[in-house]
Amino acid sequence: MSAVAAKPILYSYFRSSCSWRVRIALALKGISYDLVPVNLVKDGGQQFSAEFKALNPMKQVPALKIDGITLSQSLAIIHYLEETRPNPSLLPQDPKKRAQVRMIADHIVSGIQPLQNLGVLKQIGERKMEWAQNYISSGFQALEQILQHTAGRYCVGDEVSMADLCLVPQVANAERFKVDMGPYPTITRINKALLELEAFKVSHPCRQPDTPAELRA
Repeated sequence: MSAVAAKPILYSYFRSSCSWRVRIALALKGISYDLVPVNLVKDGGQQFSAEFKALNPMKQVPALKIDGITLSQSLAIIHYLEETRPNPSLLPQDPKKRAQVRMIADHIVSGIQPLQNLGVLKQIGERKMEWAQNYISSGFQALEQILQHTAGRYCVGDEVSMADLCLVPQVANAERFKVDMGPYPTITRINKALLELEAFKVSHPCRQPDTPAELRA
């Protein structure tokens, strides 16, 4: 079987919000793949193994083997899927809306998520809950304002976009860190609408091959 024809392989951790973004994109685009779980906590973190480091020198999930190449970084992966498998599209045709989608996605993947990921929280130690709540809340305050201008049914208008793929996993993180979602009605409404869609359900952390029994739904 040629490299291009081989089934894609996704290296993922059930709880990783970055992995979840890619799982949603694969589900929306109807791309079947094999999943290789990488447990970020077990064995001191399987992402630090020599084998995985050869796949992704950043020692992070997700990584996707597809079309004979290995890609890391969730947005780079999603952009590649968008360019090679354009239907359904995750970027609007209109340049202004497209820019808004990228802005919201970047806001989450650069401005919120890295500040409360596993590696950072390990360094913070005992204050990690307070730290995570603080950075998610300040990010959500800005995001709520932005979405009041861009949202329709979803983050930008009425079509599911790359921004939505970033939003849902970040709201799940907020809930895990017990962030009060009361001040963010727009984020809450959009998140609820997205979680009703099949692609968001099948890719959910509670339904992955590596989800622990007690967290399965």
